[in-house]
Amino acid sequence: MPGIKKGTTRDMTSGNIVMQILMFSLPLMLGNIFQMLYNTVDSIVVGNFVGKEALAAVGSTTMIVNMLVFFFNGFSIGACVIIGQYFGARDMDKLHRSVETTMAMTFIFCAVMTAIGVLGVKPMLRFMSTPEDVFEDATTYLTIYFWGFSGLLIYNMGSGILRAVGDTTRPLYFLILTSVLNIILDLLFVLGFHMGIDGVAYATIISQFVSAVLTLVLLTRSRDIYRLVWKDLRVDLKLLGRIFAVGLPAGIQSVITAFSNIFVQSYVNFFGSSCMAGWSCYNKLDSFIMLPMQSMAMAATTFVSQNIGAGKTKRADQGSLVTIGMSVGVTFVIALVLVIFARPSIRLFSKDESVIEFGMLFLRTNTFFLLFNCVNHVLAGALRGRGDSKAPMVIMITAFVVLRQIYLFVVTHYVANTPILVGLGYPVGWVSCCILEVSYLLYRRKHGWKKSAA
Repeated sequence: MPGIKKGTTRDMTSGNIVMQILMFSLPLMLGNIFQMLYNTVDSIVVGNFVGKEALAAVGSTTMIVNMLVFFFNGFSIGACVIIGQYFGARDMDKLHRSVETTMAMTFIFCAVMTAIGVLGVKPMLRFMSTPEDVFEDATTYLTIYFWGFSGLLIYNMGSGILRAVGDTTRPLYFLILTSVLNIILDLLFVLGFHMGIDGVAYATIISQFVSAVLTLVLLTRSRDIYRLVWKDLRVDLKLLGRIFAVGLPAGIQSVITAFSNIFVQSYVNFFGSSCMAGWSCYNKLDSFIMLPMQSMAMAATTFVSQNIGAGKTKRADQGSLVTIGMSVGVTFVIALVLVIFARPSIRLFSKDESVIEFGMLFLRTNTFFLLFNCVNHVLAGALRGRGDSKAPMVIMITAFVVLRQIYLFVVTHYVANTPILVGLGYPVGWVSCCILEVSYLLYRRKHGWKKSAA
């Protein structure tokens, strides 16, 4: 096939569905594990060598960072869906123009989001009711982090382009390299140079810039159809409109959900730094449990987008069901292991007994509810692969924001304001979303699907 090199891309429109999903997902899952190591290693180093206040500071900044990352990732999802559909349809001219448009917009986003992040640090921390004993460390960490934010955005988009054409292996190599670099720099800056939370932030952004440079070099030097040609770098407004048609709803949903989770963090902050640090430890492990479903959701998006582009609707549906089953199975095993070994898992992040108790409470209460989230993420990924991004947006905002916030307000004001009831705000959203999403799919199955955005 002209313009496509075997071995650097994966055509998912033919072959065994289980093997296609598995071979796509495994490198992606490993890559996500290493990407998660950036913040996890930060937390381990801070919790063990700086203190619980600094650990609480790093944990409390996660929601703020996620708001900007998730919005950009919505744009990335839109780009990947459109590129995947053109790849499946073998429309090489539009695929090339989509890549150039995508990267041009990425550089624009880098400038805008860096400014928003740096200027918004203190107002957002105040909005979250961040305690004074945590505020200074959180401000320092976030300010440094946002100055290096571009590295993360460029890597995420570059690896997203590679995923759209089925390549999840080479982004994995970059993440392994830069995650090891991050660990080395964390230990060097904190233990060797005694830089405290500043050192952790600098280690993270340096590692992210290295991954961004490696990805840009790969895209530029490639001779495949997704090659980045700098002289062709421009924004095609028509293609950008198609990308935003899919990506903007996903971005809006993610930002609103992340913003809503800032309110959840403020409920947790009420119980003090030990509970905040325990919540942070739980969230790190929660993120680990969610890796398989997130990887499978990305696989579903690419699989469905390529097959819809190729006109293979039935195969796209089969792939979605297979992916849900695989996601639930893997997530259950990981969740079971972490619940059994809850105490040693939390102790990775802190030796403070009060922090450990809070972390174990949240972990054991919430973990198995994540099986509902397997369905949520994979179905949302499959819907976006079809070009239907508005339905997941409406459903997830309703469940993760509206219903979750109603629950938290009611239980804390009229039932009991306790850590366990606040922590259950997450499962309430997950279960509600699963019910709404399955109901929508049954409706669409009866009344037919909308046309793809591409």
